[in-house]
Parts: sequence; C-alpha cells; structure tokens
Amino acid sequence: MKKFWVLVLLSCIAIFTVACSGKDTKTEGEAGEKKPNAEQTLKIANDQEPAGLDPHKTPAASSVRIYSQVYEGLLTFDKDMKIVGQLAEKWEQPDDLTYVFNLVKGVKFHNGREMTAEDVKYSFERILDEKTASHIKSYFANIDSVEAVDPTTVKFTLAKPDATFLANLTHSSAVVVAKEVVEEKGDLQQTAVGTGPFKFEKWVPDNSVTLTKNPDYYIKDTPKLDKVVYYTMKEESARLSAIRTGEIDFTTVSAKSAELLGKSKDLTIKPYQSLEYSYVGFNVNNKPLNDEKVRQALSLATDRQSIADIVWNGDAVISGPVAPSMSDWAIDVTKEEFYQKDQDKAKTLLAEAGYPDGFEIVITTASTYPDMVDTAQLLQQQWKEIGVKATIKQIEWGDYIDTWSNKKADILIGRNGSGTDPDRALNYFFHSTGSANVWNFADKNFDSIVEKGKQTIDTGERKQLYTQAQKELLNLSPNLFLVSPMNFVAVRNNVEGFTPYPHNAQNIIGVSIK
Repeated sequence: MKKFWVLVLLSCIAIFTVACSGKDTKTEGEAGEKKPNAEQTLKIANDQEPAGLDPHKTPAASSVRIYSQVYEGLLTFDKDMKIVGQLAEKWEQPDDLTYVFNLVKGVKFHNGREMTAEDVKYSFERILDEKTASHIKSYFANIDSVEAVDPTTVKFTLAKPDATFLANLTHSSAVVVAKEVVEEKGDLQQTAVGTGPFKFEKWVPDNSVTLTKNPDYYIKDTPKLDKVVYYTMKEESARLSAIRTGEIDFTTVSAKSAELLGKSKDLTIKPYQSLEYSYVGFNVNNKPLNDEKVRQALSLATDRQSIADIVWNGDAVISGPVAPSMSDWAIDVTKEEFYQKDQDKAKTLLAEAGYPDGFEIVITTASTYPDMVDTAQLLQQQWKEIGVKATIKQIEWGDYIDTWSNKKADILIGRNGSGTDPDRALNYFFHSTGSANVWNFADKNFDSIVEKGKQTIDTGERKQLYTQAQKELLNLSPNLFLVSPMNFVAVRNNVEGFTPYPHNAQNIIGVSIK
C-alpha cells in the first residue's frame, strides 16, 4: 500500500512539472494548435501633424499617408504602376466618352453599411461641388454626369475625350465617402469612415493618430496588422532616437540620417527615387515677380546642383515640373537656357525689368522641414550675388498650408508630387483653372497645350504636347523647379513585407511584425 501512494505522488509531481514548464506535450505530428499571436501593432513616426483627414479637401502628405489607409477609390496602381481595380472589379469603355464600372460586391463602410453605386455618385458630385473646394476638382472637371445604374454599377459620361481619366481615378483623394457621415459631421476633417483595410479610431492632437484593423475587409486575410499608430514627431532627431530604441518601427529620414542609420544592425534603410520635386513658387500678381524677366533672372542665379549636393547630400537629381522618374515624359532640363547659372545675364534681365540694383523680397518656408529651410538659405546666398536681398520667414506647418492655399506669400519654398501622369504636373498646378494653381499664373497658350494633351489619346502625340508645355513653363517660370530627391525609409528589422514604391511609399497592407 505504501508503494502505491509513492507511485501516485510521483505521478502528480510529473504532471505538475509538465504543466509549469509551459511546453506543449503534443508530438510534432500533433502540433496543430498554436498560442494566439501578440497584437500586431505598427508604430510610425509622422514628420508633421495631419492637416485634416478629409480626402476631398486636404492634399497635405501628412494627411494622405493616414487617410489612404482608410479610404479607397475605384482604381489603383499595382507595384508595376499598372492600373488595376480597387472598389471596381472590372470596367469597360463603350465609347470615347463613357466609362462603366462594376463594383466589388459586399464591400462595407466602417460604420457597417454596404457601399453602393450611389456612394460613388455622391463622392464625385461632392468633389465637383464648388462648396467643397476640392483640390482635385480640376482632375474631374470633364465629367458631364455620374449615374448609379444599379447598386453595383456606376456610369461616368464625359464632356469630351480624356486620356487622363483612368489614371486620375487612382489618385489618393479620388475616394468613396459615406454621405451620412459628411452630413452628420459637416466635413471629414476630424473623422474618417471609409471602406479600406484600416478603421480610424482616434486622433490625439500633436501626439498621434490610431487606426485599427477592419475586420470586415472584403479581401480575405487582409490586413495582417491589428493596429497602426502614427506618432507626430516633427524633429528628425526625435525620430532618429525613437527608431534606434524601438519606440517606433518605421519613419522617413533625410539622406544624411539614412547614411548614419545604415550602420545599425537593427535597422534597414529602404531608398527609392521619388516622384517629387522641390520648387520655388512665385505669386506672379505681386511686384516685382509679375515680370517674367525677374523670374527668369532668379532662375539664372540659382545653382541647382549645389542644392542637390548640400541639401540632399548628393542624393537628388535636377528636375523640371515632371520629375525624371517619370521617364520618357520628362525632358532633360539641364540643357534648357534658364537652368544654366549665368549671373551676368541675370543682372541684365533685372536691369531690363527696372531693377538694376536688385530688390528686397521675403522667402517663406516651413520651419519643420529642414530641406525647405536649407534650400531657402542657399537661395538667399545665391540671389544676393545679383543684388536680390531675401529675408527668410519660417512658419509652422498649419500656417504654411494656409499660406499656400490662400496665396499669402510672395515666394514660397515647397515640394510637389509629379503624380503618375504628366497632366498632374502641368495642368493641375499651372493651368489657369488648375485646382492647385496657387500662383495666380495664367497663360492662354500654355492652357491650350495642356488642354489638348489631356484630350489626346495617342501617346506619341501626347509626349510632344507635354514636351512643349514643359519648355513653355520653364520660360515663363511661375515656379523654379529645383531637384527631385531620393527618399529614404528607416525600418526596424522586425517589420516584414514592406516595400516603398515611388507612387506608393506608404504601402503597409501586407506588413506584419515578427
């Protein structure tokens, strides 16, 4: 009997030991059950506070990178920049003026309501409504009507042929929104209800924006992340410290910082040639900038290569309004007359314009973008050599957006995206009615060229027209186009599945944390 109790005691000890060890007692062949994974949270450092979350109203990059995870449009680009369906599973073009889209069935807004063709119709009518003041209105000004044929079919009828229509539908702001949310909130600047892979959870001003996984997303097993948190860290030094310590997983960095961080075994630097360019914007209504000779003189006094070397650490190429990464659409601007540094000619032009001794001017720039501040300082030095005395005014991001949109500055330093079709680079920013023409620039000949380019279907003819338009713009110089930089993303090595593309540097739908 005594031996029996000893055996019982030993059995209990063995069971207790296995239980405490936390090890699965199943054999390899039986191992089918796994412990639930920890919450998949991606922490991103945003270099600016969002300027608002309304996709139809807000073009700021700090906003786009967030709302592009929440909202979707009819079409998008794949990794090879080919147009593919997003909310539209297929489409057809019965004639030059008609496009019919069949929507993906069963797609739900984040409030649980099913999306229909009526929502597509409402969204584009909202974009075109003057009251909305949408920054992409000019993209779709050619739409004559939008019709919800049935719940999953929508038909667009254009006023005239438009070679850019499908490409414009891929724009991050050409998205479908819910009418009832707009009517309840007045606009979508402080909230976001879309159909995308992530849902808006909360925005803590000057701190963070949190998105959570959309459990009803129509693409199976997508996304992999449970949560994405965008922390506002305006100072690059703070972002560098945070990514080194693992406080964040992902952030954009400057070329100089990328070189420094590249030595860390815990990080990977992912470079890509951007579709962006830096620029000097002129309010052409204001003296002395209303004289094209003055603008041409400033172009001749500008050493763009030194901007590439000093501001971007050599990781940038000289650019026109169409960034070089757009390949055949971009002209070689380095051969153009006003890209050759020539101080004597610049002084001659100033004298012809009535400013033989130069003039005084204010350069406005965003204080929280070091590249913009550094560019302004270099221009200040370069222009001084032809008698132009520039004072630099640094303002906060919110004031900068307001200054840009309300044309408050004489000279503004900034960055633009060329987009994926030359129409954006030329028509959108510089046509007299372009939605982002904040320079008061208007030229009938230029308008005529880009209007014809938008309607020309033949690619060869379009290229000729856009080459002509670029040369015209360089001569008129409403902006000075400077350089197109390489961009760098620092990613901790526990982040898997992230690849930045020039047209989509925030592609996190396939990202996971290991």
